[in-house]
Amino acid sequence: MFFEMKDVSVMYGKAEALKDASMGVKGGEMVTLIGSNGAGKTTALRAICGLKALSSGEIWFREKRIDGMPSHDIVKMGIAHVPEGRRVFSSMTVRENLELGAYLRTDKRKIVGDLENIYGSFPVLRERQEQKSGSLSGGEQQMLAMGRALMADPSLLLLDEPSLGLSPLLVREVARIIRRINEGQVSIILIEQNARMALKLAHRAYILEVGHIVLQGNAKDLAHDENVKRAYLGRSRESA
Repeated sequence: MFFEMKDVSVMYGKAEALKDASMGVKGGEMVTLIGSNGAGKTTALRAICGLKALSSGEIWFREKRIDGMPSHDIVKMGIAHVPEGRRVFSSMTVRENLELGAYLRTDKRKIVGDLENIYGSFPVLRERQEQKSGSLSGGEQQMLAMGRALMADPSLLLLDEPSLGLSPLLVREVARIIRRINEGQVSIILIEQNARMALKLAHRAYILEVGHIVLQGNAKDLAHDENVKRAYLGRSRESA
């Protein structure tokens, strides 16, 4: 398996945010984590990228165990994280934010090429490249956060609520960008408040409830599962 979590548990004080959670991602695959607020989705991403220690279990990436490794070493291995809330460096320019994404890389010629590719994928960032990031709109900041993560040249991208707070038009644009990134053979773990969109984009899905993975399977199949519809997608037209 390209990426795998094995029986992972994570504690916040005495509260167990994840309990024996197991999931996997194949190379070039997009997987989504679906669940209500507090289900443990963000905790899972923080555990993967080394921001939250495990209380038990293992995390493997490209046949190497990575739980317990420093975050910067995990980034070097090819995992990039776009956290909820964008978190761009507001006092730095767009270009400086993007260049910071490549901080751990040494392949300078490819970095230049990747920066051009980012500008090609996000034309507004080229237009705004000398502008302070804090002055960008929410949608532009989301594109910048994604572009900055891609500048790390990841093979696994962790996306936490990329459409949060965006207009319906921008949500569709972000969905298009996520699909294009995945078509470029970047594996993705997607957390998304818009469960309908997430299940449409992803190949497979895991359903989290109070730290437990209670259901998994093909994303299209789960999108038609009556229990998933009731809990996360609203009533179907047929049952309404």
